[in-house]
This record gives sequence, C-alpha cells and structure tokens, in this order.
Amino acid sequence: MQSNVYIQFFDGGIEPKLENLGGKGASLVTMTSAGMPVPPGFVVTTAQFDAFMHEAGITAKINQLLAELDPEDMKQVDKVSADIREDICSRPVPQAMRELTVGAYESLMNRFDAPVPVAVRSSATAEDLPDASFAGQQDTYLWLDGVKAVTEHIRQCWASLYTSRAIIYRLKNNIPDEGLSMAVVVQKMVNSRVSGVAITMDPTNGDRSKITIDSSYGVGEMVVSGQVTPDNIVLDKVTLAVVTDHLGDKHAELVPDADAKRLVERDVDAERRGRRSLTDTELTAVAQMAKRAEKHYKCPQDIEWALDADLPDGENLLLLQSRPETVHSSKPAPQTAQQPVVPGGYFSGFSTPTLNPSA
Repeated sequence: MQSNVYIQFFDGGIEPKLENLGGKGASLVTMTSAGMPVPPGFVVTTAQFDAFMHEAGITAKINQLLAELDPEDMKQVDKVSADIREDICSRPVPQAMRELTVGAYESLMNRFDAPVPVAVRSSATAEDLPDASFAGQQDTYLWLDGVKAVTEHIRQCWASLYTSRAIIYRLKNNIPDEGLSMAVVVQKMVNSRVSGVAITMDPTNGDRSKITIDSSYGVGEMVVSGQVTPDNIVLDKVTLAVVTDHLGDKHAELVPDADAKRLVERDVDAERRGRRSLTDTELTAVAQMAKRAEKHYKCPQDIEWALDADLPDGENLLLLQSRPETVHSSKPAPQTAQQPVVPGGYFSGFSTPTLNPSA
C-alpha cells in the first residue's frame, strides 16, 4: 500500500485527475499547481474509499438498494439513505489505510508552528461537472481539531455520498451510481474575516463583461444558507470599476470560538453593517483573483474566497474553490443591455458546509 495512491497532497506535483481526487480535490490541486493562494492540505483519494468499500463488502448491496428506488418516494429514499450511511460508518477502516491518513494529517500539522483547525470536505467524482452543478450534495465539516475528529469526519464524508439529497440529485439528473466514488479533502481552516463568492459574469443576464462579487463577514455559511444578505457588487471586468454596489444587511457572522473549538454565531454591530464588508483594495484583489482563475481555466468561473484574519493585508486573500459557472456559460454571450442586479446575488455554486459543534 503506497501513500501516493491513497493520500495526495495539493502541492505534491500530482496530475489532478477527477477520478482520483473528485471535483473539489482536483480543483484544489490544479489551483495550487498554478500558484494560486490555496490553503494547504491533502486529499484522501477515491482509491482509499474504493478499497474501504471493497473490504467492507457492501457495494453490491448498495447498488441493489439504489436500483430499486423511486426518487418521488421520499420515505423510501430516506430509509435507504440511512441504512447505507449507517453501514459505511460502522465498518472498520483497515489499520494500514488509517495509518496513512493519520500520517498525512500529522505531516500537514508539522507545516505550522502549532496545530491548526482543518476543514474536511467531500469531493465526489460526479461533482462540478460541466453539465451538472453538484456542489453542496455531500458534506463539509468545519473547524475540526485533532486526528480523531478528522478521521471520524472523513468517514462521514464517505457516507454523505448517499445522503437523501445526493441520491435524489443523481436519480433526477441520470448520474449513475455504479462507478461513483468519493475523495475527501483535508485542508487548513481559514479564519475568515470576510468571505464570499465571485462569478466572472453577471449571473442575472450572463453578461461576461462583468464580475459579480458577494461578500459578508465571517465564514460564508450564513450567506449560503440565506441567513444573511451579503453585499453585492458588480464590476467591469476590464477596468474593475464598480458598476453597481448594493449593501447587504449582514446582521450576523460565523466566527471561531477558540475555547469551544467551534464556530459560533455573533451579531454584527450597526457600524459594520452599514458599510461594505470589502475595502476598495480588497474588492479589486478579489476581482483580479477571479479573472486569474477564469484565464487559467479558460471559461467563466464561480469562485469561493476568504480574507484570513490571521494573515497580513496583501497576503490574506485565499482561494477556496473555483468551478465552472454552469447556468450561463454554455450559452452565447448576450447582446441585450444590462439588466438590474438583484441584491443577494447568486450562490448556486457555493458549497453548503455542515457545522459540527462538537468538533
């Protein structure tokens, strides 16, 4: 058993193959190789998931259960989902395989002066495909400390390949379950002071001469879940001049609680709510990063970004994810005049994390 088969670091010089790393993992490796500012981490590859499933001997049973499902029968889907996930979470991980994961986690921690929290993120082979926006169908766990929490949540990410929402999504989009696999990303957690998304077009009308940025305070989960309305800014893609600028309410933020070792919700005071969450300099930097991602991938991008409170200004903007924009990018560029921008923006490509208060 070789570690380069089951564990691959973002900066390990590997080829970013979707079938090995899943959509998210392949993207992070690609962005790291391109010199973009990605928080460090590694991928528990699909080879490890496949080996675990083979060892557990449950693949044939799972395929049979899924083949008999009616996507409109939610009660049946929920029961099958719960049974499959329980099966995956209760089976032992082979010791040699577990030791490789533990070694990778310790190697990542050795890059820092002290242990740092990590995010554990699902990376399915069916996500972020050109013809399907699969983001958010599996789980992400934030602010995990220690190898026990990390290994437990890797297992939960494996099981999340079979959540009810993921099963139904695949059924309704004709994505086959046979051959489907799951990689898991383990990545240094960003202490987000401000975070959001940027799309290298105007998603309200597909205008590719614009960049649209949504931003709010803290970790981006509250934006994604619709709990807060972010700032929404549209810029000219060439000059980076602001075209429209809508202040969101931004009444709350998710921030780390060092003592509780988890994310907590905190009210945002009136002064911060009343101003834009990004300075002009930061806004320009986010737009430039989005343009760089689009240039690298050669198609419109939907990126996740964050400003890390632990890093100095000028070095604190980090790229968390970049995926193809799937709603408008396959259509011809529109010839009509610009339509009004809807405050709150477009978040269909932004992964929804599942927070774990006990981590």
